[in-house]
Amino acid sequence: MDTAKKSKSAAIRERLSHPIIDSDGHQMELPPVFQDYLREVGGAGLLERFRGVFHDSFFDPRWRTFSPAERHQRRVMRPTWWACPAQNTRDLATALMPKLFHARMDEMGLDVSIVYPTLGLLATQMEDDEVRRAAARALNRMKAEMFAGLTDRLIPVATIPMHTPAEAIAELEYAVGELGLRAVMMASYVRRPVGAAQKISPAAARYAIWMDTYGLDSEYDYDPVWAKCVELGVSPTFHSVGYGWGSRATPSNYVHNHLGNFAASADAICRGLVMGGVPMRFPQLRFAFMEGGVAWARNLYCDLISHWRKRNRAAMENYNPANIDRGVFIDLARRYATAGVGERAGEMLEAFQGFMRRGEDPALLDEWERSGIRRPEDIRDIFTERFYFGCEGDDPLNLLAYDAKGSPFGARLRALYGSDLGHWDVPEMAEAAEEAYELVADGLMNEADFRAMVFDDAARFWTAANPHFFAGTIIEDAVRRAIAR
Repeated sequence: MDTAKKSKSAAIRERLSHPIIDSDGHQMELPPVFQDYLREVGGAGLLERFRGVFHDSFFDPRWRTFSPAERHQRRVMRPTWWACPAQNTRDLATALMPKLFHARMDEMGLDVSIVYPTLGLLATQMEDDEVRRAAARALNRMKAEMFAGLTDRLIPVATIPMHTPAEAIAELEYAVGELGLRAVMMASYVRRPVGAAQKISPAAARYAIWMDTYGLDSEYDYDPVWAKCVELGVSPTFHSVGYGWGSRATPSNYVHNHLGNFAASADAICRGLVMGGVPMRFPQLRFAFMEGGVAWARNLYCDLISHWRKRNRAAMENYNPANIDRGVFIDLARRYATAGVGERAGEMLEAFQGFMRRGEDPALLDEWERSGIRRPEDIRDIFTERFYFGCEGDDPLNLLAYDAKGSPFGARLRALYGSDLGHWDVPEMAEAAEEAYELVADGLMNEADFRAMVFDDAARFWTAANPHFFAGTIIEDAVRRAIAR
């Protein structure tokens, strides 16, 4: 690159003594190209079904044809719109063409980018089983072929649907075992209909859903999926939109729906895994939650430890209504209660004890049993050793990963820098490294923590299950030295 034309990102990268790993870049898929692959996988008939399948998920393509009143009545969520670079046409082409993406890596100040799909974020949520599986397979075949010859700097990510363990395992074996893809993106949740609502009205049941996050109270046992990840040498990463459900489904305002949505979906799967005991049963696995930042994770970590200390099985005896001293309560009520209450103290106590027992189940008194967590240090170890958190470069709260002030046990979390290249979040791709380095320039993060976010933690995560993850890349030797160090 000519010095006179060097970008600020390239200049920043030159000053650093370590690579920058982008753990969450994105490619936008050209519909005609993807549809060719889908037709090859599933045939022309399935392609036609795919074109209408968003109506069966959470994007209704008819939104634009509905009046504002109809949108309100139907509660049709406003779809994503104007989500790609346009005025900067070169950036648009970069988002669509892996070869151009590869050619611009130095300009963006990046050494290697782990490239996630965009269509995959939606494909994993399609309710039509056959279309969903075919879409994932077509995407994975497309990524393997489009990125061939570019994997010294661009590593494509496979799309893994999770509606059942069987479909997840089948696609893991195909994408990793046959295509040789090294990274996988799993759906953070599956939206399932409430069985009781289906019995009342199958048509209306699509509006009564619950979120299956695989770990706690799941529809299936997903342990075979985690075991398959261990066998194949891949670390599960979760990257799903968190809108279309809950409070993020307004029919008129995409910004309202988008705010905090990735953190919401990451929080959901993270809680499900922890309370369902997955990281304790599979201590060798590392899990990553992409694009939601680290603020939610820091909050969840602190909250889990607080809940453990106050609501572990032994601590719950502090709140057991059977431990109320009836005599003491009646005596105090007679002495201090308002007129007319003291005389009814026994009746009042029985009513209150009944109220406290409304959610009591002798088989479920220890809500931490399934988690496998037996002490607060277990929570610390999960969040500091087994979980990683994807952070966009422009988020000033990334510093919460490494600032241990106020964090129980002085815990530092592990952040993975993600550029989110290819989406509207990045107005100028050439500013990728520059934008991330602003945390240092603004005094919010020191050089050592910046290195951890953009290199050390990423090298550690991606090689945890597969020591050869970066084999053949331009940073292979640097990663080997970092891991050894």
